[in-house]
Amino acid sequence: MDRCEIVHENFLRRVAARDFPEGRAPGGPMTAEQAVAAYRAACLTRALDRQSRAMQRAGQGFYTIGSSGHEAMAAVALALRPDDMAFLHYRDAAFQIARAGQVPGQNPTWDILLSFASSSEDPISGGRHKVLGSRALMIPPQTSTIASHLPKAVGAAYSVGAARRHRPEHAILPEDAVVMCSFGDASANHSTAQGAFNAAQWTAYQSVPLPLMFVCEDNGIGISTRTPAGWIEATFGGRPGLRYFKADGLDLFDAYRVAREAADWVRARRKPAFLHLRTIRLFGHAGADVPTTYLPREMVEAEEAQDPLLHAVRLLDQAGVMAPEAALALYEESCARVARVAGEAVTRPRLKTAADVMASLIPPRRENRPTNGPTPEARAAAFGADLKAMEEPQILSRLVNWALTDLMLAHPEIVMMGEDVGRKGGVYGVTQKLQARFGADRVIDTLLDEQSILGLAIGMAQNGFVPLPEIQFLAYLHNAEDQIRGEAATLPFFSNGQFSNPMVLRIAGLGYQKGFGGHFHNDNSLAVLRDIPGVILAVPSNGADAAMMLRECVRLAREEQRVVVFLEPIALYPMRDLHAEKDGGWMRTYPDPSRRIAFGEVGVTGEGTELAIVTFGNGVYFSNQALPALEAAGIGARIVDLRWISPLPKAGITAAVEGCAHVLVVDETRHSGGVAEAVMAHLAEVSAARVARITAEDSFIATGPAYAATMPSKEGIVAAALRLTGRVA
Repeated sequence: MDRCEIVHENFLRRVAARDFPEGRAPGGPMTAEQAVAAYRAACLTRALDRQSRAMQRAGQGFYTIGSSGHEAMAAVALALRPDDMAFLHYRDAAFQIARAGQVPGQNPTWDILLSFASSSEDPISGGRHKVLGSRALMIPPQTSTIASHLPKAVGAAYSVGAARRHRPEHAILPEDAVVMCSFGDASANHSTAQGAFNAAQWTAYQSVPLPLMFVCEDNGIGISTRTPAGWIEATFGGRPGLRYFKADGLDLFDAYRVAREAADWVRARRKPAFLHLRTIRLFGHAGADVPTTYLPREMVEAEEAQDPLLHAVRLLDQAGVMAPEAALALYEESCARVARVAGEAVTRPRLKTAADVMASLIPPRRENRPTNGPTPEARAAAFGADLKAMEEPQILSRLVNWALTDLMLAHPEIVMMGEDVGRKGGVYGVTQKLQARFGADRVIDTLLDEQSILGLAIGMAQNGFVPLPEIQFLAYLHNAEDQIRGEAATLPFFSNGQFSNPMVLRIAGLGYQKGFGGHFHNDNSLAVLRDIPGVILAVPSNGADAAMMLRECVRLAREEQRVVVFLEPIALYPMRDLHAEKDGGWMRTYPDPSRRIAFGEVGVTGEGTELAIVTFGNGVYFSNQALPALEAAGIGARIVDLRWISPLPKAGITAAVEGCAHVLVVDETRHSGGVAEAVMAHLAEVSAARVARITAEDSFIATGPAYAATMPSKEGIVAAALRLTGRVA
């Protein structure tokens, strides 16, 4: 018999015999009605855990991770309001069930069983994963097992205070909301979690409002590795800026009392707290995991003897709320009802096709109040003397700055955040003057932690803001890329489009920096961004395009709720000249604020039919430099600027190269895994042209004179074009 059935039989036997584990007497502010509600949620949680295993054995369930032993989270739910956003640990079915009891019209038994069955009628994920979550209950689904949801919980809590100052049109959290985020004791050690704790403390230390309640469910083990006794209290009991509370999760009355105290403290003080909740883990980690294979049987049985449901029956009896016989009947009725409902849930439809699975990758469009753009007076006040400068050609970085200014004037829900973006104006001055123009609460100087920067953006987006986070260098994204892959991009997918976190992530990147570089500042790899379903990647090559593409990126975030990455080529920020010193050939005038470059629209320069050069970013600059040499060789060429790297603008590419005999793909990313691979594959499918490519080498980038040695150049483009067109052998 597996441990699940052993615990079940022990519960039936011990309640009937009134054989309860010892513990303190019930006390505190929990009412009889609340105590019954918490116990009812605990019984349903246990019954669902048993049923999920039965469904998996029968081939009708596909993933199990139980909540048994963590039933005290029902009491935590009752200590909060149902409009307090909750980012849940995967063992928190009891929390969702108890909260469902606070909101009319909810049927958590049916909803959770549909999730177990991977039915397309599952109201949260549409059958894409077994997740907790509910739009009606303010519970965004989480798929993380390593606490990667903690940084966005910090962001959501920060958004509550920010919304008091600038309330977005689509804000969903009340002004006095508390954000709750739960996780396990093992996950508390993860660097992502530690960064979130530090960010919360850093924020609270500066008296910035952050109504966040961390809940650590300490069951003493992470899969098979024990947490050292006393570790959580020792490491969190005295952290500055993080108020510590401790409760016994085997005691529903104590759990409610302390959780209520913590929630009230957070709501009143607008500061973060850490609730340390003792729990136990029953039945092993997940699926077919058998704890007795790595733990002594005596230890497993000792934990099972402290079954929280047995403690709950004792407490209800001692409080005069419910006799053991009635408690046992409620438990048995819960098991019977779950088995009966499961029989219907497994008959409901499931996803079948790729189109079914992918339907929620792209969130639904969102209606916004119409905006007429900033008034001339507002623009004059913000830009000052820059208005006159707009009549003259400027470098890329300055045009991006002006585009950001116009966008923030037009859309008050836009917020920027990142290290050094405010007072300093960014490493390259791209965000200069923005904090002076819009204030420190809309242009936020963050701590040095990319995970926290992106978490802040994700969390604020879930409360109606449109964040424009900045990562200083492309290589720095690798410290935090899972915040995009595992959190931002997956939220609409696993919530069936009910939750989203739109944003425009600005990153300075790519190669060709002469005096500042090495692999950590000159990073030319885009593979990780191109590999994330649903994420849009845009790369401009000149200032006018950058301004118009940035406006489209913001539109995609505001209206279509997309996660967009806007990659700005660092080497082109200050670029003035194209062919000769002081020719000003790469500067552009600022395009009217109404002009945009549509998503998927490629750029074409020239009308030559012998050669099309397909490229992006710095490659556009070098290809333009190469044109005179190609013309001198009698090659009629056109340059195709991809602009949109992911998803690849296939229709635009096909149209742009039509009629060309040869196509040269110039790709500044690496030979393996680079953009050229996708472009070449598409051209092989749709074009009869002869195709070749020139790419960067599979190498990191050096500092010093060899900074560009591994990447395409004007000379390399000319040589490749001559070979491709047969001008040289």
